[in-house]
Amino acid sequence: MTAPVDGAHVDLPSRSRDTFRLTLTTGFVVLFGWSLISVEVKWSRLIDAPADMYRLFTLMFGDMPWDDLGRLSGLMWDSIAMAWVGTLIAAVFAVPLSFLAAENLVGRSIAFVTRQVFNILRAVPEVILALLFVPVFGLSPMAGVLAIGIGSIGSLGKLFYEIIENIKPGPIEATDAVGASAVQRLRWGVVPQVAPELTSFLLYRFEINIRASAVLGLVGAGGIGTALADAIRFTEYGQAGLALIVVVVGTIAVDTVSGAIRHRIVAGKAVDLGDVADIGARALVVPDPRVLQEPGR
Repeated sequence: MTAPVDGAHVDLPSRSRDTFRLTLTTGFVVLFGWSLISVEVKWSRLIDAPADMYRLFTLMFGDMPWDDLGRLSGLMWDSIAMAWVGTLIAAVFAVPLSFLAAENLVGRSIAFVTRQVFNILRAVPEVILALLFVPVFGLSPMAGVLAIGIGSIGSLGKLFYEIIENIKPGPIEATDAVGASAVQRLRWGVVPQVAPELTSFLLYRFEINIRASAVLGLVGAGGIGTALADAIRFTEYGQAGLALIVVVVGTIAVDTVSGAIRHRIVAGKAVDLGDVADIGARALVVPDPRVLQEPGR
């Protein structure tokens, strides 16, 4: 290989221009600018925002009626109960439908129809559902429970069928080889593989629904959100601050417990190292050859 002569012009290969990346970046920039114009962002308000927030925090947390702590804690428990019942209602429908949405278990046409049902349910926010149920069931937690339950079916169903589609085919092939029925195929080939992850995502959705239940209370669906909305509406900022503290503390407590349970489910049962060493020692014991001899020989 000859070295280039000094002063000679060397033609380097031209770098190909990524047209798709350039177009995508330009589209994002244009969309961001158009969004700023549409929402009429007033940047001048950001200068006064810290002082306004400080005054609001002083009103909310400066003088709180601690006598209402018991009542607000009970309302927070109502919101947690709403989230739990709504999550269970969603699971009752999402689990069986998720099997019908997995292409590795059913035909593509059946999976496509089931997925569209999930998409329709996911497209309607829980707040809209609550506004529809409040005139029917009144200002009660029942409206919030149904809104959370129906709104969570689509989200849980999508997560569940994606988990089912990623299972290992070996157990399913083993059940088919022994002539198992469709129910036995699900029971022994699918459910043992997906049960831990389904339970983990179910608890995670419960954590999300606790926040949703507090928001649904703002539209009259019961729970602590209703008390928070009434306090702000009647300028009882001290009570609103106390309700906000109860919401934060209750949500963090439930998230901590639920996160520990989810970690235990996914990680499995802890194994004592002493038991492992004992099992290994017993496995390495060489039996007496006389014990292995058959009687009479």
